[in-house]
Amino acid sequence: MVVVCGEALVDMLPAACQGGSGYVARPGGSPCNVAVGLARLDVPAGFLGRISTDPLGGLIRRHLEANRVDMRHVREGPELTTLGFVHDPGGDDVQYTFYAENSADRNLSPSDLPETLGAEVEALHLGSIAMVLEPAASTLEELVRRERGARVISLDPNVRPPLIDRPAAYRARLEGLVAMSDLVKLSATDSGWLYPGTPVDSVARRWLGLGPALVLVTLGAGGSTAHGRSGTASAPVVPVRVVDTVGAGDAFSAASLDWLHRRGRLDAAALAALQEPDLTDLLCYANRVSALTCARAGADPPSREEVDSSAV
Repeated sequence: MVVVCGEALVDMLPAACQGGSGYVARPGGSPCNVAVGLARLDVPAGFLGRISTDPLGGLIRRHLEANRVDMRHVREGPELTTLGFVHDPGGDDVQYTFYAENSADRNLSPSDLPETLGAEVEALHLGSIAMVLEPAASTLEELVRRERGARVISLDPNVRPPLIDRPAAYRARLEGLVAMSDLVKLSATDSGWLYPGTPVDSVARRWLGLGPALVLVTLGAGGSTAHGRSGTASAPVVPVRVVDTVGAGDAFSAASLDWLHRRGRLDAAALAALQEPDLTDLLCYANRVSALTCARAGADPPSREEVDSSAV
């Protein structure tokens, strides 16, 4: 099982509304999307986080349950659900405005963590705004320190600049998390914000030197690259009619974990041994799953059947 840790929120997606413009509420949040993406690919997936008892929290809970995500590590709180309003200026990435003050997901505390994780948990995946907002950020950092070495740690920073008021401190904490991770996914957009003026490949190699066995980089229309201990690889983007890019990076993360899980490579030593042919195959598969997600509105990753039957 892969346990995904962090926030579950509601994305407010732009939509036409009675001749004007409005928003449609959809369950989202990067960790929630990755958990659903894994479950739809038939990978045993669980969610570890805190969900509101308000009506929007109920929407999130039903979404996770309907997609067969294991809920044993979900905790509830009376605080409101975080809202993320989506803005699409064009290009590879959408922008977000978050309403997360004292919300349920950010209030994950050490007492919410399970005392132990079962032997069936082969990996933890985490990242995004839960690694920025306290007390969730410190709680999940504590979990990583506790579990590193016992199972694969997978990290996707999924940087959200509007929520980061101390960039230097955030960068330092993030590099500490990278050093404790086995698998890291980095987008070109995130790299450009974290290290202005530094080529993304240089950032990937720098992060690889901090400790991970594998760093995957998504480049939007430029495809993706992999930087590993035993090889490097790249793969082009999969052409598709793009509806929006919401959840594309999360679908890439889910597909990468799926590829590793299905081949028995979801452990630190196996990750370090991956060579160019395998890395290329991993990237091509993750790019394809991501493209299928971009072909429909919102964070709506494909099922195993859809991936297997798709001509993309």
